[in-house]
Formats: sequence, C-alpha cells, structure tokens
Amino acid sequence: MALLAAVAAYLLRFHSVIKDIGNFNVMAFHQYVSHMALGSLLLLLALGRHGIYHQSLLLRHRWVAARIAKAVLLWTACFLAITLALKLEPSISRVYVALNGATSLLLLLAWRSVFFRFLSAPGRVEALQQRTLFVGWNEAAVAMWKTLKRDQACAYDVVGWVKTSQDEEPLSTPHAFPCMGDLDDVEHLVATHAVDMVVVADLHGHREQIVDLANLCEREMIDFKVIPSGFRIFTSGLRLETIAGTPVLGITRLPLDSTLNVVAKRTLDIVGSLVGLVLSAPIIAFFSTIVWMESPGPVFYRQRRWGAKGVPFKIIKIRSMRLDAEKTSGAQWCVKDDPRRLKIGAFMRQWNIDELPQFWNVLKGVMSLVGPRPERPELIGEFKHRIPHYNARHHAKPGMTGWAQVNGLRGDTDLGERIQCDLWYLENWSLWLDLQIMLLTFFKRDNAY
Repeated sequence: MALLAAVAAYLLRFHSVIKDIGNFNVMAFHQYVSHMALGSLLLLLALGRHGIYHQSLLLRHRWVAARIAKAVLLWTACFLAITLALKLEPSISRVYVALNGATSLLLLLAWRSVFFRFLSAPGRVEALQQRTLFVGWNEAAVAMWKTLKRDQACAYDVVGWVKTSQDEEPLSTPHAFPCMGDLDDVEHLVATHAVDMVVVADLHGHREQIVDLANLCEREMIDFKVIPSGFRIFTSGLRLETIAGTPVLGITRLPLDSTLNVVAKRTLDIVGSLVGLVLSAPIIAFFSTIVWMESPGPVFYRQRRWGAKGVPFKIIKIRSMRLDAEKTSGAQWCVKDDPRRLKIGAFMRQWNIDELPQFWNVLKGVMSLVGPRPERPELIGEFKHRIPHYNARHHAKPGMTGWAQVNGLRGDTDLGERIQCDLWYLENWSLWLDLQIMLLTFFKRDNAY
C-alpha cells in the first residue's frame, strides 16, 4: 500500500490536471523511484513506531485507524523535512509529498478495513482474541468487563474469574462470568482453557500468592495485568518512577500538564474565540434585541462559576430566563419545559445561542473552547461531597462545549456519568479531540433545554 500510494501520488502530480501547478517540470518515473523507496521505508518505520503491527491489536480496528492517521501526518511532515534537508536530487515536489500523504492515508485505511473484515470472520476471530481470566471480581473488574463488552472488535474473550479468598462474594452483574475456583487453581485453568491474559482486580490476596501468579504468567508466556484499584482517577497518568532508589507507582502528568500542549490549546482558543466573536456578533445583537423586547432589562446575564483550580470567574450569556427566575427557587439547573424560560429562551438554549458571548470568556483566558462544563459554586458545594472525584474536573479550564455535552450529559442528567466523561477527556486530550468535539457540538443537542 505504501508503494502503491507513492506511485499514485507520482501519477497525480505529474500526469494529471495539476501537473502545471508550481515550478516543477514533469519528472520521469525512474527519477522518482529513489524518493518513492525512501518514503515508503520511512512510512513503514513510522507505522511500526506507532505500534500497529502487534498481533494483540489486529482486532482493534478503530485504534489502529487512529494510529495510522497520526503516523501518516507525522511521516508527511518528516519526509518533506528530510528530503529538503538532505537536498536530494532531483528536488522533491512539496505537492507530491502532500499527495503521497493523502494517498497513503486513504489506501492504508481501505486496506486495513478489508483486512479487519477478513480477520473478523467466524473461525478466524477466535484465534486472535485474547482469552482473559480475572483474579477477583469487584467493581474494578466489572468496569473493565463493561468496557470490553462495548468493544465491537471483540478483541477479548473473558473466560471467567477466580477468588482471592474463600469468603469473597462476587458483585451481582448480568451475565456474570463463572467463578472457576481460587488462586490455587490458576495454573490448571491457564493450561486447560488456553488463557492469554490474567488480570488481577483484587490485590487483597496473600502477597506470596500474587508473586507466584506473576511468576506463573512469566513461565507460561501469559500477559500479566494489574488493575490499579488504589487509584480511582487519572489512571492513564500512572507512571513508575524512582524516589530515593525505590520504584513507586503514582500519577505524574496528564496531557494538559505539558507546556507544549497548553500552548497549542491556548492558540486554538485565541484563534477560535476571535473568529467566533466576529461571526457571532450579528447573531448576538439580533437575539439580544428579541430578549429585550420580550423581557425589558439587561440582555446579558453574568453568573459566578468555578474555573480551573477552583478560581471563580463571571460567565457571560444572553439571558434566556425571566429577570426573577431564581428569586424563590435559588440556584438550580434548567429542566425540560422549565417555566422560568422566556419564549425565545428555549430556542436559544437548544441551539446554544445563549452561550455565544462566552467567546469573550475564552479570549480572556478564563475558559476554553472545549473542556468540562463550568458549574456554579452553590451547586459545587454539594456535589463535591456527594459525587466521587467531582473536583478533579477542575484540573483544566472549563469549556463552552465538552465531551459530556456532546454525549447528551448536560442539565438535569446523571452527574456520575458526566464526571466520567470529563475525566476521560482530561486523560485523553488532544487537539484532534477538541476539533472533533467542536464539530459534534453542531449536531449533538440532546438535553439542551
């Protein structure tokens, strides 16, 4: 596919309607063979560096597709830089490099899609699935099982679980897997059930037994995994480091702890907020006028919210409710068919028009285009004691939109799920994810009332 993409890029660059773009003369095929060979080799190395050739990942189609996209984008930039730095002859066309990147991405994804369908056929998929045995069956195991169950690739096949103590009782889970014995039975089970991976969910067993289990997995070439149940949040930030010569496991850095990532996100916020303010100015003026005609008074609504690290700020919105909306009820969320809303308020909230002035908050730096939803201090005072890990969402700036919002988790919805979405976003942040969320905001308006 890499070689085919290189040939396709050559034909498009020098033998199609775009051949006259730039100052390049038409190059003979043999003049570009060395460029094609070098580019294809570097592309394979980039793909390998991104880990798409591991057998255990063959069924994880979406994960591999995302890695291919990242590898091709990185390779395109590096390939152009290397060829220009080395001053290869003949000179390489930048249009050719861009076309090579595009054709490589399309052909690789198409090939992987066909290959995935081939591997997913009955009789083949079973040979590639990782047969998994849980040690202990607790909340951590149930959470992991639910994640595996949602995996459309079916890359894992859970065999069952074993007890770490004689009095252990499993959680009641629909379609729970059978208890197959205790720790002493693991050696027999891995041999008779062709287990590929052992996942320790409960570390309350005897230390010697856990060590013996790890040694057994090493001898039998079985993957040995431990769910870090001592850490309830930001587990993707777990790293093994050394303190005074002693290895310790702890949470180190999240993506937005990186200075480069912070600068990149802030740059996107500045550009996006400036564009947003310019484009939305007529819309803000129009709906502000309608609000004033329906309910004379201030058309902008300033409300105290919590920002990053718990620092409060004033959020700006177009008023969508009566002036005395919270006079008797106090601080509360908007609910479906809320009687406090103005007639135009329901429409504005459904289409997020009331939040357009928040571009000013983003430009000032107290908010971001994408992030956890900012909440009111009056509500946070209750939530942080009732909802586990609630305040961890304030690790980053709040956003005009976010992963929870595009998943329909806004307003009077399950707080636990919202927090999980916010934490997932913080652990998996990338510029590409921010751009995806911003695009989805225009199409995902569930529970916007």
